[in-house]
Amino acid sequence: MSISLLLGFVGLCVLLAITPGPDSFLVLRFSIAGRRPGIAAAIGSALGGIVWAVVVAAGVAALLEQSATAYRAMKVVGGIYLVYLGIRTLVEHRRARTAQVRESAEAPSADVATVRAAFTAGLVSCLFNPKVGLFYLAVLPQFLTEVTFGNVLVLGAIESTVAAAEMVLLAIAAARAVALLRRPRVRDRLEQISAGVLAALGIGTATSAA
Repeated sequence: MSISLLLGFVGLCVLLAITPGPDSFLVLRFSIAGRRPGIAAAIGSALGGIVWAVVVAAGVAALLEQSATAYRAMKVVGGIYLVYLGIRTLVEHRRARTAQVRESAEAPSADVATVRAAFTAGLVSCLFNPKVGLFYLAVLPQFLTEVTFGNVLVLGAIESTVAAAEMVLLAIAAARAVALLRRPRVRDRLEQISAGVLAALGIGTATSAA
């Protein structure tokens, strides 16, 4: 793999990373709760990308390209999951509004639970997005002089690293913005918008499978 091809691939990854998608909205949704959950969602999504790189390198993703049924099934499952996240966001938001704000010894464990939930959401969302696998399958060979398991993994790792860096910066920026806008009305609107976007993306993904 030449330096020019590598630089071209990195440039493509940067352009794709700054394009909003389901993973970006997930990061924004969890960044409302704090910087750590947002970063956890970003890392989970990036790890999902590496898993897809392994799958593509092993040749399994070719099945999705050739099997319309498998591709549709994954899109439906991924869409349903995004809708679930959107609904859960609204449910958790209402519970938080009715709950009394308090400082206690249990706060750290609740924070850990939020971070774990964010990481899991990012990972699962990426794993059930077949477009990631098909992107690797279609694009990565264009930047390789020799398609091997190791070369595909290297490019997959580069793409995931670039995406993770962009989403981590997004999470930090969003968390700081939320920290400056702590008024209840602003937080309510952010929660509602992020939930609505996730649900809309999920419905669109699921219905497009038809």
